[in-house]
Amino acid sequence: MRKLMPFLLFLLLLQACREAAPEATISGEAVSFFSMDSLPRRIPLNPRATEIAKDWSAFNDLENGFNALSTVENHEDLVLVLEDLVERQKRLEEGDYPEKFNIPQVKSRQKVVKTFIFKTRAAAEYRIDATPSAKEMMKAYNALRSQLNVIVNNTLDTLLITDE
Repeated sequence: MRKLMPFLLFLLLLQACREAAPEATISGEAVSFFSMDSLPRRIPLNPRATEIAKDWSAFNDLENGFNALSTVENHEDLVLVLEDLVERQKRLEEGDYPEKFNIPQVKSRQKVVKTFIFKTRAAAEYRIDATPSAKEMMKAYNALRSQLNVIVNNTLDTLLITDE
């Protein structure tokens, strides 16, 4: 029995190694990594928000980074564009905001965009389908743009509320 146990253990180990081989071939197959067609369209900025944002260079750089997503043709391009988006987002976060947009509502939405950029970058680096996280990233970016529109359209004077 003692001589039989190492032999059975060896066979069991050999069998376990053999079952893992088909998984390696599945992961080696070409996987669709990103689909630009399924991403939501960007919400346009109001003319007043565009007027304020035109001098906000960090935001315009981030806009150009999101424009570069449409030029992605392969996995390496996607990783490079997302790395560039991370850098542009970092400059936006550290830079100066226009006085009208220097409020917590804008900064919190910008942090959400940052989170989803990181999530999309991680998916791309691990060669996972980045389309679902890219959809979330674009929704967060649209929420930021929508908030900029809401701010310029808001005519309510907050001093009237706080004076009572």
